[in-house]
Parts: sequence; C-alpha cells; structure tokens
Amino acid sequence: MSVLAIWRLGAVQVPLFRAFAPPAIATRITGNGTKLVITDESQRPKLDPSDDLPAEREWRIVTTGQAKGGDLSFDALLDTDARAPEPVAIGGGGGTLIELFTSGTTGAPKGVPVPLRAVAGMQIYQEYALDYADDDVFWNGADPGWAYGLYYAIVAPLASGKRSILLRAGFSPELAWSVLAKYGVTNFAAAPTVYRAMRGAEIPDGLRLRRCSSAGEPLTPDVISWARDALGVAVRDHYGQTETGMMVANSWHPDLIADIKPGSMGRPLPGVTMAILRADADDVAPIGEVGRVAVDLHSSPLMTFTGYRDAPERSAARFSADKRWYITGDVASQDADGFVTFGARDDDVILMADYRIGPFEVESVLAGHDAVAEAAVIGVPDELRGEVVIAYVVLRDGATGDDALVAELQQLVKTRLAAHAYPRRIHFVPELPKTPSGKVQRFLLRQREAAS
Repeated sequence: MSVLAIWRLGAVQVPLFRAFAPPAIATRITGNGTKLVITDESQRPKLDPSDDLPAEREWRIVTTGQAKGGDLSFDALLDTDARAPEPVAIGGGGGTLIELFTSGTTGAPKGVPVPLRAVAGMQIYQEYALDYADDDVFWNGADPGWAYGLYYAIVAPLASGKRSILLRAGFSPELAWSVLAKYGVTNFAAAPTVYRAMRGAEIPDGLRLRRCSSAGEPLTPDVISWARDALGVAVRDHYGQTETGMMVANSWHPDLIADIKPGSMGRPLPGVTMAILRADADDVAPIGEVGRVAVDLHSSPLMTFTGYRDAPERSAARFSADKRWYITGDVASQDADGFVTFGARDDDVILMADYRIGPFEVESVLAGHDAVAEAAVIGVPDELRGEVVIAYVVLRDGATGDDALVAELQQLVKTRLAAHAYPRRIHFVPELPKTPSGKVQRFLLRQREAAS
C-alpha cells in the first residue's frame, strides 16, 4: 500500500531491510533528500537519535501500531478522507522510481537510481526467464528490501497485473515447504542458500511446482541434481545485478529453453548484449577465455544504469573509457553457443602462480561431497605462489570435520577440477558470513584469515 502511494505521488522509494542496524539505515536516509520514513512499531527504536542518526531530522516518521510523540500514525492517516492526487504524477521513463543501495565487496554502499523505464527489463525477465504464466501461483522467496525481491516479487508482477505471494516471516525450511504446499505454488524463485537449506527438511506431498529458478549467488550443480530428483523439476540459474536487473538466464520460456550446461548461468536475455572482455584491455576475449563480464551499451536497449548517486569516480569505474561497455566487476567465460559460466567477482579471483582460479569452481566440487552443506573459497597471500586456496566449509548434520575429511576433500578437488586448485587449508565452520540477501561475503573471510 505504501509503495504504491509513493510511486503514485511521483516520489522515490528507498527500501529498508528489516535486519538493518542504525548505521545502515542512516546511510540510506541521510543526504539524499528523504522526507518521510515509514516504519512499524517494532522497528521504530532504530530511528531514535544516536551517533548515526541526528536528533534534528529532515524527515517525518510514520509509524504503524503505537506511534511515538511527534510521529504520524499510519492508521490515523488511513482514516482520513484525503484523496489521491489527480492526475497521477508522471516523471517520464527517466524519472527515478526506486533508489537501492549496493555495497559490493569494498567501500561504502552506493545509491543506485532505478528509473521507471527499467520496469521493461523486469517484465522481460519475468516473462522469458521465469516463464511466469497467467495461471501461475508465483512466490519469490527473496526479501523485497533487496533488488531481486523488490524487482521481481513486487514491481514486475504489479506492472503485468499478475499475482505474487509475499511472506512476512523469518525464513525456515519447514515454513518454506509449508507455503509451497498450502498455496499450491507453481513458480518459485529463491537464492541458492534457500534451496540448500530446504534440501535438509522433509518435502511435503502434493507440491505443484513446474518452474524453479535461482539468483543471487552461483548455483552449484548439486542443487540442480537434487531438485531434479526430489522435485521432478530442475532449478535454473540466473544472473543479474542491482544496477542492471537480471541479464543472463537459463530461461524457462519455451522459445528460449535449452538444456542446462553444468556450471553455466545461461545466455543473455532479450534486450541485453553481453561480452567477455580481456583482463587487460577493453577488447572482446576469444571464445572460452576467462575475462571481465561486460554489457554492450550500443546494443542493449534494456540497460538503464548510468551511474551511482553523488559518486562520479565510482560511477566512471563501471564504464569503459569510450562509454561502450558497462563493466560488471564479475569474471566469467562464454562458449560458442553463448552460454556464460560465472568465475567470480573480480575481487575474489585467486591468482596462484600463473593460474587464475575462480572460487565458484572449487566451491562446486566441495559442495558435491555428501558431508558438505556449503563451502566458500578465498585466496590468501603466499610467498612462493602469490596466493593459495583456502576453504571454509559448513558440514551437514552428523558429519565430522576431521583430518580424514580434509584429505578427502582436497583429493576430491584434485581429481574433479585440477591438482593445483585444491585448498591448502580447510576450516570447518558453523556458518558462512553472508549479506542479508544471501551472498557470501568472502572479503570477511579474507579479513579473518589475515587476522589469524
């Protein structure tokens, strides 16, 4: 209700994730002209004056439930007879609809203005990658405080007049299975982390799933094979960014569907032309060579990102000198059929002697072991080799992390990937550090390793 009102007024929505602490909230509502913050009673204390938030605010606060002194009451405002403005405010396709923040692996979070015309790309993804049919019961399990949930659980369904389930509850595998069964979900999208967690819970009878999709982190092959065997439908990996929306997909639409190539996140979606650039020049790399993932702005009508708010230097780093290419900051390869295989974030690539090792390749092998629930791989400095591979592993219930398992996992990487790519050390941990949207924060693991 609030989101629709904001857009109707021609104002800009800045999503706030419920798990944010005051410093993260302050980053998103100070210095950008925020005039109104809408919150519920349980979250209201986070807006109190602190080292991060000033006592003299530039914004009013609207609170649902019990409003504090000075706040506006959401319920009281609903009881007024105020009418929506006529006509609806129109700012044109370039008008900012949403401002989201993305932090990447380094630096302060950056504001990403999302213009109205970006909705076209969101609908293309909904139609061709998700194959969201009129009679589908669709549930995107991502939180709408982040790009994937907001773009594809709210904006795209609203733009096309389709129904979408929104769940206001903390995640648990049991609850996720319950929602899928109770509401007869036929089209489901979620992060790989969600699928891995659900894999350990009992699957209910009577599921109606016909499409399963994944985004946010690379999807390891073990999840694909599990879903195919346990659910009768594979999970298809998709790729995009806050700045761009979804760009690449193992699409479900009958006109685009193709056999899944293990490890590949699919082919560019209609309206997006991508290329792999050489590591040291803005030239297209040969087929199969690992390089920088880039979008050709000359032939990508759905590409709407032009830069971060109030960050000209960081914005410039995203584009080639001739302004032809948007540089994603990710590393991948592309085969002759156009399938893109993710390697890593550019910051996460491990440079060992003359080899470039993508963490995802090693992580996929480790995740294929019966004892492993999740794995994250980083590079750490080594005097002889430059960097060596270190792995952090979360075990399945009942598995024991001992020297024998370490040796077994190292040998597994040697035999299934490459002898030089095996992790020199393996740490068994209860969980991996992640962003609220489920992306592994490898830079925190690197910091931990440096401090040890």
